Amino acid sequence: MPEAFRTFVAVLGCGAVLYLLALPRIPPGIKVVVLTTPPVAVLMWLLEEVLDRRAVAVGVGVVFLVVLVALNGLLGHPRLPLWAKLPVFGTVPAAALAWLLVVTADDTLKDPGEDPCTMRYGGVGVSEVFPPQAYCRYDGGGTHDLATGAQFVFWVCFLTSLALLTLGLWQVARDPRTLVRQFRRPSNG
Repeated sequence: MPEAFRTFVAVLGCGAVLYLLALPRIPPGIKVVVLTTPPVAVLMWLLEEVLDRRAVAVGVGVVFLVVLVALNGLLGHPRLPLWAKLPVFGTVPAAALAWLLVVTADDTLKDPGEDPCTMRYGGVGVSEVFPPQAYCRYDGGGTHDLATGAQFVFWVCFLTSLALLTLGLWQVARDPRTLVRQFRRPSNG
């Protein structure tokens, strides 16, 4: 498939999603599903097909379903103003990007002699998935932290997202009809 055609299809898909999100008669729950499912589906595909991590892909899918319920519960919270609900749509992707920057800071995917720990600091790169951390370990036992700014951004965004999504789950647990209302067609007033 030519690259220009793939780009055209991607732009067309993004335009269709934006059009769908702008329609007032589309239920908010459907909009949330359409907005959040594609990146998670791509991540699950990469985990399963490219990295051969089926169990991790299934775990990501389960967490996504919980987050989807929490998002709809948060958006359906009757007393919470809109300005307090919307930051979750920025903090979740920011936390994911910061996490990716932290866990790849040591570039362990490169040849062992080309990673920044070996080339600049004379150590071996180490990264931990959660809590996200990347550092260089030296023969003498010392360490040098990498990506400390990205770690800070991750924790701020992660904790903000966690607080908001917990509020959404609490709302669904308190009133399960909140979730159902998010998938109903809005009334015309």
